Amino acid sequence: MSEENAVLEVLAALATAWNEGDAAAYGRLFTEDADYVTFFGMNMPGREAIEAGHRALFEGPLKGSKLGGGTDEVKVRFVRPDVAIVVAGGGSLLESGDFRASTVTYVLVRDNGEWRVASFQNTRVSDPAAAR
Repeated sequence: MSEENAVLEVLAALATAWNEGDAAAYGRLFTEDADYVTFFGMNMPGREAIEAGHRALFEGPLKGSKLGGGTDEVKVRFVRPDVAIVVAGGGSLLESGDFRASTVTYVLVRDNGEWRVASFQNTRVSDPAAAR
């Protein structure tokens, strides 16, 4: 398997964990010291905080939501053999049927043969002209 495919498998595993509402599985895909920056600009520092934060989301306001949609464009760039930057389009589909489009950025690192997310940034797609 190519390194790019291995990175894409991590992203697929993130989506699966989210879609199943499994905060523990979601959290395991991050490094112990990962940073997770939400679309609100809040940082969840560390795997433990990422898991706890997502558990609250999956049991509360994002219960039953699904990841996907958007443009699904994925750009994978290796800045070193063990560090990949991924920029992707997508978003979350809420149970209400509302879709929230995002552009997300991941930094993944390979440690002991496994790829994990070391940093994540979620930016909500919006139309600045419409906000005026």
